Amino acid sequence: MITQKNTAIIIPARLAATRLPNKPLIKIHGKPMIHHVWERACESNLGKVVVATDSKEIEKVIEDNGGTACLTSMDHQSGTDRIYEALQKCDSENKIEYIINLQGDLPNIDTSSLTTVLQLLENKEVNIGTLVVKINDETDLSKSQIVKALCMFQENQRSTKALDFQRLPKDISIKNLYHHIGIYSYTRESLSRFVNLDLTKRERDEKLEQLRALEDNMHIEAGLIDFLPLGVDTPEDLEVIKDLMRK
Repeated sequence: MITQKNTAIIIPARLAATRLPNKPLIKIHGKPMIHHVWERACESNLGKVVVATDSKEIEKVIEDNGGTACLTSMDHQSGTDRIYEALQKCDSENKIEYIINLQGDLPNIDTSSLTTVLQLLENKEVNIGTLVVKINDETDLSKSQIVKALCMFQENQRSTKALDFQRLPKDISIKNLYHHIGIYSYTRESLSRFVNLDLTKRERDEKLEQLRALEDNMHIEAGLIDFLPLGVDTPEDLEVIKDLMRK
């Protein structure tokens, strides 16, 4: 059973972004971006919240506000590797059984989305949960920065198995493609299994680590939500999010 005591939301955050340097520390209405994400995670009341970072500056922001931060290696190639190290350091007694990997650049994430991705793990066949949103603008199909999930939802269905993830899909109807939101839920066992898999060629080519899970026949369940949180990757994104969060 999923409870507050056996669940953790772990937020990976680092300062190495090139398009938006020092991204987690950029202030949005007086608070660093990572502070906003941490607050949303805490507001969800789903479990323990930990920021996994290689930065003492990020650690200080979280701890100064009463939160928990875990310093991790600077050598990690992905946020998933970072949250796995943090889990091992912060939960050496193995009390945490369910983990949400919440990206540190989603300052306007809503708490209901976090609940949705966690609940996908109630299905024991699911190894990894994630979230998708309908694509309403066909021009998004040609934007490589928008990752698309291939899902065959039936009428009135709110979750289904993700069949593929692509940046530039070919010959697939828009009705079966969805915006992929880079939030994941894992059982402890599936997270350990995933980080110990070898990287695959397609993962490297597409720069999509979830393809590694699919190629190892891990079951990724996609939950359909109606809210599209904005990931902040560029100065333009930053201006948009500031406007959205002002309302």
